[in-house]
Amino acid sequence: MEFLAQFHPKIIHFPIAFLLVYLLLELLGAIFKKNFFSKAAHLFLLFGVLGALAAVITGNQAENAFEDWNKTTSSILETHSTYANITLWYFTALLVIRTFLVLRKKFSNLFKYLFCLLGIIGTYFIYQTGEHGGEMVFQHGVGTQYHIKADEIRDSLNGIISNQKDRIDSLTSK
Repeated sequence: MEFLAQFHPKIIHFPIAFLLVYLLLELLGAIFKKNFFSKAAHLFLLFGVLGALAAVITGNQAENAFEDWNKTTSSILETHSTYANITLWYFTALLVIRTFLVLRKKFSNLFKYLFCLLGIIGTYFIYQTGEHGGEMVFQHGVGTQYHIKADEIRDSLNGIISNQKDRIDSLTSK
């Protein structure tokens, strides 16, 4: 299933967008007391959780596909993965609780404001996940063409050095 790794950079933007739009709609629903916003928020929360699940699955595959982990990138990956899982489970819990309250017709104004606050807290987890994922990609080149080119250059230089050593050895043995 490592073929899923290639989709991680594309998929990750969906849960970010869906979960942030969820929060916006939740705020609008609480402020304007319009049922439309509340229902739309619920739908965006569902899509955000499904997108986060897909992002975590493809992210796990991307981790397995990448071979050049070092101490620094492994540490960043660990933090990124932790925040990704926290984000997924946090918003899944919000979805389950919210769905329960809506089905029981107990999703009152108090709960709407509470879920706004909980959504704001959840954006912190989204931010931290993206911050550490971006650090791996943009500062360390994990999974990018930059990293592939660097590996090719290193392999090429190692080949040149090896050839030069062989030439030196052949000249000194004469």
